[in-house]
Amino acid sequence: MIDRRRLLATSLAAGAAASPIGALAAAGEGVSDPRLATLLDAFVEEILADAPQTATGIGKDNGPRAALRRRLDDVSSGGRTRQLAGYADRARRLRAIPRASLTGRDITRYDSVLYAQDVGAEGGRFAYGRDYANPYVVSQQDGTVVNTGEFLNSQHPIETRDDAEAYLARLEQYGAALDQESDRIKDAAGKGVILPDFLLATALGTGTELRAQDAAATRLATSLTQRAKAKGIDGDWQARATAIVAQKVFPALERQIAVLKSQQPRATHDAGVWKFRDGADYYRWSLKYNTTTDRTPAEIHKTGLDQGAQIDALMDGILRGQGYTQGTVGERMSALTRDPKLVYPNTDAGRRELIAYIEGTIAAIRPFIPKFSKLGLKAPVEVRRVPPEIQDGAGLGYMNFAALDGSRPAIYYVNLKDTASWPRYTLASLSMHEALPGHAWQGAYLAERSGEVHTIASLMNFGAFTEGWALYAEQLADEVGLYADDPMGRLGYLQALRFRAARLVVDTGLHDLRWSREKAIEVLAAATGRSVGACTSEVDRYCASPGQACAYKTGHNEIVRLREKAKAALGPRFDLRDYNDAVVTTGGTPLSVLESVIDRYVAATKA
Repeated sequence: MIDRRRLLATSLAAGAAASPIGALAAAGEGVSDPRLATLLDAFVEEILADAPQTATGIGKDNGPRAALRRRLDDVSSGGRTRQLAGYADRARRLRAIPRASLTGRDITRYDSVLYAQDVGAEGGRFAYGRDYANPYVVSQQDGTVVNTGEFLNSQHPIETRDDAEAYLARLEQYGAALDQESDRIKDAAGKGVILPDFLLATALGTGTELRAQDAAATRLATSLTQRAKAKGIDGDWQARATAIVAQKVFPALERQIAVLKSQQPRATHDAGVWKFRDGADYYRWSLKYNTTTDRTPAEIHKTGLDQGAQIDALMDGILRGQGYTQGTVGERMSALTRDPKLVYPNTDAGRRELIAYIEGTIAAIRPFIPKFSKLGLKAPVEVRRVPPEIQDGAGLGYMNFAALDGSRPAIYYVNLKDTASWPRYTLASLSMHEALPGHAWQGAYLAERSGEVHTIASLMNFGAFTEGWALYAEQLADEVGLYADDPMGRLGYLQALRFRAARLVVDTGLHDLRWSREKAIEVLAAATGRSVGACTSEVDRYCASPGQACAYKTGHNEIVRLREKAKAALGPRFDLRDYNDAVVTTGGTPLSVLESVIDRYVAATKA
């Protein structure tokens, strides 16, 4: 999955004036109409001014934008109000350009940006959460404690003395961000929005663990010190960072811990957002936001059940061929999950072996790339373990796209709290999803062909497209022959596909059908054969991000459907590589927009 912190429509300042540094972007950047190019350039400047961490993340915080490298995002209620106010204003400005006057890729970009503004404005009714996609201000997977330390460590660069000073400037704001969150947590509680007791306990544990450390030993202090030393940047970085952590971060952290503890008596065990006073409406909007469709919870639930049964039949054939014949598909997969021969030791050495194996699978797919694309991207990828201090609440695997300026490759994170979550046969498919030809490949197009697609595309991550492409990428690896001599690897691919179908069932079960956390874990484990620990982590994620788990299979289904439509229309002129490249070179779109893109690709191929 893509890191949740970069989502559908990054906050923009309502009515902000276009900055003169908009000229930093190549004129037009893949946009032909000068009016649209000018407006999108202005939107980019507004986004980056209001989301400095995003600017750093994509490598756009340099030159005239260098001041952004000294700021954290504004997570106050005022910042949220500005974010919400911007959507309608941007939609109004965009609609002033007649869509009928646009052609080609300009239509795709116009439609995509407009969709993002409209769905964001629609979600403004539910203004109690952290942002438009998360109903809780802080959770086990979101918030300053979980996000900001890792951001400073992996995305904030330390190459110069100015970078080190900028790190300290951001660290100075960490405590204020915690206090802003704490105020909003209390406000949300007044609206009846409180974390379920099990998520609250994990969030509290993560914060308490950070506070229990010596200030000098926290990664907030050591990251700067170690990286500055490696670059030969002299200075009293350790002392200065430690002082900020001790004097500003820790007191604010204590205040947030106290706020969260005060809510424990009111926290219930109810897992879904149906418990909110407007929970049904919120969930329907969340599904629209995450799937970029208008499909209902009932439709999505049925799709998951139907496709799960179809995938079970395929898995059953492989299992029988390997001599596994007793029990349901889920029971047989569960037995494989527990087989110690298929699991790396839960030790530091075992974790190093696991990461090395993943790196090998990424290398193994590269020779196949010309079979599914003509783009010729380099797509470098770095594999890292999820930092232990946030692994309790983090997802099992996720990707940070490469920086647009080439300063940082794509980073693929694997949660190795328990290596039993990752039997060896599951790792190839995971790597196809997160790395190649999945997220890292799609992100590499944005980074390596920046002149072909407007920067605005890198600031909007349409989850159903991005996760749908990555799941489709798993299918591509199978189709081009990666598992020709590896039936267990193909079984792992099918299990991953089965897992995504089960997500449709479980997410809608939690938030629409009022399932308990325990029932959701039981259903997910029984359907997929994955470990209870892995399923617990997943279900907790669905509780904190309703609807997000439905993006994957919904997006995959649509990309496959459109491929079959293009095949039927083009017959012998259909080329898999051209179809795939037509999808990737959109830079990302809502599913409701993607069909028009493919229709134009088909028409152009016929011409």
